[in-house]
Amino acid sequence: MDVMPLLLLVAGSAAVAGLARRTPVPAPLLVVAAGLLASYLPGVPDYTLDPHIVLPLLLPPLLHTAALDSSYLDLRANLRPVALLSVGYVLFATLVVGYAAYLLIPDLPLTAALVLGAVVAPPDAVAATAIARRLGLPNRITTILQGESLVNDATAITAYKVALAAAVGVGATWTDGIKEFAVAAVGGIGVGVILMGPLHWLRRTLRDSPLLENTLSLLIPFVAYACAEQLGASGVLAVVVVGLYLGHRSWQVDFETRLQEEAVWKMVSFVLESAVFALIGLQLPVVLRGLGEFSGAQAAWYAAVVFVVVVLARFAWVFPATFVPRALSARIRAREPGTNWTAPVIVGWAGMRGVVSLAIAFSIPAAADGGGFPARNLVLFLTFTTVIGTLVVQGLTLPPLIRALKLPGRDVRAETLVEAQAQNTASLAAEARLEELLTDSRNALPGPLADRLRTVMERRRNAVWERLGAVNEEGESADETYRRLAREMIDAERRVFVELRDARRIDDEMLRVLLRRLDLEEAAAYREGAD
Repeated sequence: MDVMPLLLLVAGSAAVAGLARRTPVPAPLLVVAAGLLASYLPGVPDYTLDPHIVLPLLLPPLLHTAALDSSYLDLRANLRPVALLSVGYVLFATLVVGYAAYLLIPDLPLTAALVLGAVVAPPDAVAATAIARRLGLPNRITTILQGESLVNDATAITAYKVALAAAVGVGATWTDGIKEFAVAAVGGIGVGVILMGPLHWLRRTLRDSPLLENTLSLLIPFVAYACAEQLGASGVLAVVVVGLYLGHRSWQVDFETRLQEEAVWKMVSFVLESAVFALIGLQLPVVLRGLGEFSGAQAAWYAAVVFVVVVLARFAWVFPATFVPRALSARIRAREPGTNWTAPVIVGWAGMRGVVSLAIAFSIPAAADGGGFPARNLVLFLTFTTVIGTLVVQGLTLPPLIRALKLPGRDVRAETLVEAQAQNTASLAAEARLEELLTDSRNALPGPLADRLRTVMERRRNAVWERLGAVNEEGESADETYRRLAREMIDAERRVFVELRDARRIDDEMLRVLLRRLDLEEAAAYREGAD
């Protein structure tokens, strides 16, 4: 097996994504563009998307990472809009895009057109999360987009299976479709609910072994996905349910595991996201070679129409789904915050498609029962152009659209005030607990050490308040100055330890112990400002 193409893909995509952080262009768009350009460079091999790799090996960890970072409480509070988008919109887009393609393309059967509709219906979890993080959208919009992208893949894959069965002549009725959807949804959620408790218990049992816990953490999304798929249920929903539960309960594992797990999943997410977007761009030669009897101009016309229908169908669903329930239900108006036309415009324009659509399209069988799938190559081409079109057109114009609409961003000052109040409440509880412990003779401490505990607690309580207060001559708050000076002191200690090792006064093993201690202290002193 030649691993060089894989290494080049990972290294190249990661390098471009890293460079993108120095530009105003979102990293996914720059990586896609680099993939498009690289696809025609001499010596670059064909990177054909294999759905047997993308769906079971790339999708679970990406969904798991997004679920861990999502808020279960926020998703529950926004369950109605999330469900309307992740289920209702996907089915609506499948029908609208499919019927439009059926009317547009001569000799394309309606069942095959519905397959195309199901393939391009779901906005991509990777694209939505990556773009939303960069834009700093209001919390509710970000929650809705993330929640939609976590669940809609399951809806689209189920709709695709039903449409494909009809297209290749296996036969599928509306009853069969509803039954398959119910089995996939209920089964996927059920598998997730069954697994989440034992998996969390196992993580807590291994709390003294961070390496084992993080090994388990890497395996969890694949286990959840595989178990659900083996039972004919939705692996996507199983991964999401488990990820949301473990993220909600992450405070119950030890600190070292949390620090390692966050670093590991950030690295995994960065590498996979970069590779996924590069793979999208690299599909261009593969897709173009398969067009066959369709001319370039004809295929381009079909692609433009399908892209426009995809974009308009989302607006046609988002606006009624936003305002009609509010108009009909006083309970919804009372429970959910008010909104104007700007929020649905952003949600409607944020429907970027991604690698899941391409992976599903590539899974369309080339032949079935001796006959090929109708216009399979054209469906691949239209999927590719829709993905590229939404990523480039919507991805590039979304930031200026948000600025033009003057959409309010996150209120950092208000969030800092809430954080300070929470920290103050927790610090008072910690202070009371410390005084209670110190009354026990078994916890006797020398005065300076007890005072140090009180000082550290007091600094942690005051640090957040100081971010709201005055700054020094360097433009820093007192807390920022504290972190900077602490880092300078730790750097000075670190240099001395290395000099002592080089002078053979301490060995490498002792150096590693001392450096790890400094690393933990630096993390404690500086982490708040790193994000």
